[in-house]
Amino acid sequence: MTLDRITTDPGQMNGQPCLRGMRLTVRRVLEIAALYPDSTERKQEFPELEDEDVRQALHYAALHLPDQIISLSGDALVA
Repeated sequence: MTLDRITTDPGQMNGQPCLRGMRLTVRRVLEIAALYPDSTERKQEFPELEDEDVRQALHYAALHLPDQIISLSGDALVA
């Protein structure tokens, strides 16, 4: 999958990854996707946000998360 909708510009949003050059960060898109799991409602609230934007933001986030196992019991980190 290409991430052609993810853009970075040091002069915009402190260089955070954004969608299509807009002032809409990948982080914010992830928050929106979590708050509005129903795509119809999400499109009403954020008509500029396309389904492909959400897919690429999720993929970008997954690619940038460390691949490690974290114990939920509070034990030390297991790699």
